[in-house]
Amino acid sequence: MTDLAAARAILETLVGFDTTSHLSNLALIEWVEAYLDGHGVPHRRVANHDGTKSNLLATIGPSVEGGAVLSGHTDVVPVDGQPWTSDPFSIVERDGRLYGRGTCDMKGFLALALAAVPDLIAANPRKPVHLAFSYDEEIGCLGAPGLIETIHRELPKPAFVVVGEPTDMVAVNGHKGITYYSVRVTGHEAHSSQTQLGVSAIMEAVKLMSSLNELAAKLERDADPASPFTPKGATLTIGLVNGGTAGNILARECTFLFDLRCPHTLDPQVVLAPFFAEAAAMDAALKARHPEAGVSVRLQSSVPPFAPEPDGAAESFARRLAGDNGPPRAVAFATEAGQFQRSGLSTVLCGPGSIAQAHQPDEYVEISQMERGVAFMRRLTEWAASES
Repeated sequence: MTDLAAARAILETLVGFDTTSHLSNLALIEWVEAYLDGHGVPHRRVANHDGTKSNLLATIGPSVEGGAVLSGHTDVVPVDGQPWTSDPFSIVERDGRLYGRGTCDMKGFLALALAAVPDLIAANPRKPVHLAFSYDEEIGCLGAPGLIETIHRELPKPAFVVVGEPTDMVAVNGHKGITYYSVRVTGHEAHSSQTQLGVSAIMEAVKLMSSLNELAAKLERDADPASPFTPKGATLTIGLVNGGTAGNILARECTFLFDLRCPHTLDPQVVLAPFFAEAAAMDAALKARHPEAGVSVRLQSSVPPFAPEPDGAAESFARRLAGDNGPPRAVAFATEAGQFQRSGLSTVLCGPGSIAQAHQPDEYVEISQMERGVAFMRRLTEWAASES
């Protein structure tokens, strides 16, 4: 039967691959392919446009409808500048925890799924279990759409999708969507004593950022008290700002990035409509002063929200496998679940670890969480082998 030792050994291997999103994930994919080949499991890649990264899709069991998809991303966030106390790409055990980048977000789930492969094969399953591993989730869920399209085109329709993001091994039926925008303000350089001769891109960008700050406060005030999320309403944050050349030069350029996270009840385009109008008006005004000046707002990525389903088929499935009888739950962070759901597949979040440890220095997953994950996979194997 699937055991913790097997899952841990695989996790150590997966963590050893530095799959930070700006790097390729192909070395990890090749290792997983070799592992699957060793068990005779068919698989295929769904690569990005230039072949530098790839999703991986594999099936254990018959080619019939009604299977389960175990979905997870292979990329991790950077460790640069974080005060780690051990090598982030080597597993270290301390106090019942396994430390390393990606241990909870979300290579722990990938390791559990891969460790279950021998038992799934031995069980001679009547229903298939599909492994769907993606790239570039951390920078906007960029890999999943191609993977989902391939599932619909090439596989008999699955009954459930389990996205193994860190949820403490309990079922989660909803999350906010997220849209990332980049804003570029272009000014006209001049000596800072001669403000009449130029345009400071930074000074103009500050006005736009102030508007976004006011919008963030309004979203907080307008939050539905009955919302299941924490924080309850939509959130807006500016995460990165760059600009300027020197203190005595009117800045030629200022760029900033912001993200908006909305529950499924809010349309981000409607929320941001006043900001878009302000940016357009500023663009026209700046161009009237200097033709090369202006404002551009560009959508970087958009991840749909994940909403509770009326029948909750995948949620019920995950609850049964996880032994979860708790209340309905929603989370504020975004995942690929909304993309699967929007494609017509019943979807749930359920995986080992806590989002409180994700993206942190000394990221870890509790060994007890991995043990619960092993039990989940054993019940999954029993389900796949059963007639019902």
